[in-house]
Amino acid sequence: METAKREREDRPRIYVASLSDYNGGTLHGRWIYADQGADEIYWKIQEMLAESEEEIAEEWAIHDYDGFGNVHLSEYEDVSRVAELAALIAKHGGLFASLAAHFGGTSGIEDAQRYMEEGYCGAFDSLEEYAEQFVDECYGSEIEKLPEFIRYHIDYEGIARDLELNGDVFTIKHGHQVHVFYGNV
Repeated sequence: METAKREREDRPRIYVASLSDYNGGTLHGRWIYADQGADEIYWKIQEMLAESEEEIAEEWAIHDYDGFGNVHLSEYEDVSRVAELAALIAKHGGLFASLAAHFGGTSGIEDAQRYMEEGYCGAFDSLEEYAEQFVDECYGSEIEKLPEFIRYHIDYEGIARDLELNGDVFTIKHGHQVHVFYGNV
């Protein structure tokens, strides 16, 4: 039961406020889970506005948000983009939020989705660890033929640095790991 509660709390959500109430000096709004469809979010916004005590409550804005990692949402962010981003975060986890932030937030959803699906190489303790795995996968049988004292001197740190500097890969730090993505997908 505790795990289910924690998962619900981790879902991306937005706090939508009635601007008529806000301008009238009253805080009136609602937290809405953003990983549902845009139509459902709009319905919940309309429901919140209908509960307002202001005579005319039609305008609203996003005044807070949670579960979007380091993606910045504006007050007037397109709800369909917010819902799309939130659904992908719910599907892929917080790493997707970091990847989306790398590509510009809601404007980079398509790029983030493409790289998540086609360019993700995995999670590693360091880029050097990825480079070692990469070299082993590509040249493992040839490297095994080398004397051990030569294999010992392979500069995986330098290889990792060159892979990143040449644009062959880029990294996203999320949690305590480095997530590696191909540079061009």
